Amino acid sequence: MIEPFEKPIPISRPVLPLLGDFVNELEDVWESKWITNLWKKHQLLEEKLREELEVPYLSLMNNGTTALMIAFKILGLEGEVITTPFTFPATVHALSWEGIEPVFCDIDPVTMNIDPNKIEELITPKTTAILPVHVFGIPCDMDRIQEIADKHGLKVVYDAAHAFGVEVNGESIGNFGDITMFSFHPAKLFHTVEGGAISFKDPAHKEKADFMRNFGIKNSDEVVVEGINGKMNEMQASMGLLVLKMIEEERRKRKILLDTYVQHLEDIPGVSFCLTGSDVVDSYQFFVVRIDESAFGRSRDYVYEKFKEYNVFTRKYFYPLCSQYPHYKDLPSAQGLKVAEQIAGEVLSFPYYGEVTVDDVVKICNILKSFR
Repeated sequence: MIEPFEKPIPISRPVLPLLGDFVNELEDVWESKWITNLWKKHQLLEEKLREELEVPYLSLMNNGTTALMIAFKILGLEGEVITTPFTFPATVHALSWEGIEPVFCDIDPVTMNIDPNKIEELITPKTTAILPVHVFGIPCDMDRIQEIADKHGLKVVYDAAHAFGVEVNGESIGNFGDITMFSFHPAKLFHTVEGGAISFKDPAHKEKADFMRNFGIKNSDEVVVEGINGKMNEMQASMGLLVLKMIEEERRKRKILLDTYVQHLEDIPGVSFCLTGSDVVDSYQFFVVRIDESAFGRSRDYVYEKFKEYNVFTRKYFYPLCSQYPHYKDLPSAQGLKVAEQIAGEVLSFPYYGEVTVDDVVKICNILKSFR
């Protein structure tokens, strides 16, 4: 009989520097007495992230949701935007808050990303953009999506909340589409406690974003665009500067955990997972499995609840679908999303962060096997 873990194994934990190192980083902030309004730590982190993500232009924001809303404003989006129902609420809520109707497109049964083959049938005269999500850091079919966007004169905004550092054939994920959003929430590989960013290829978009995140203020005498308070403060930026130094080691640890999970789960009937190809640099953001009840003998929900008895905390990620929320469930596009509905009932995200040990992962896998 397998004994439960003595202490809880949560789904995630933030990468954190030593407290003393954070205090040292803050000494400059205290000395300057300048704790927000785009000061030195903010400027330094923005440049370092631009280099890390290998994008021409990048604007830091206070969170990913604000970053998305500003991206929509920059591109002048309105009417309808085609997106996925299989994502975190922020993706769709950001559209709704800007007065844009989300149009839900079903997802690919393998990658779990928006299915390009189902996008064109949803385009109407009101459609202004496509908003794909790189779910679990797995890249969308960006070539096909861009082909559709170009054909119909649409903008493309990518939600890369899970895709920090992802590259496809040597190209940064932040260089596709018109704008790409990154999230720096503590559940992410890289974080700034709360934060986000948007990347651009067009310098005019960068200039506009910088004004918009600061109330539209250009200087002490001019307010040039409709803006909002989207600034990242100096404490957040200080955390980011330290975490940025730690992510290569965190990636190394997570790669070992990934290999261990795959080794111990790949032959279990009814358990599957989607891995990135050899042409992709992985974000190592999540390890997610799918539970096929007919083949495994137990449902995803049974596994989720049973794990708690062993002090293992997983997550039904993403469940329910955004299209099933009260605010969206009556939209015409919220109906008939068969693939997304099936996958939302199968997916389970496992503990996956550097503090988890290989022995922990082996035990988690053995516990799962015992449920069959």
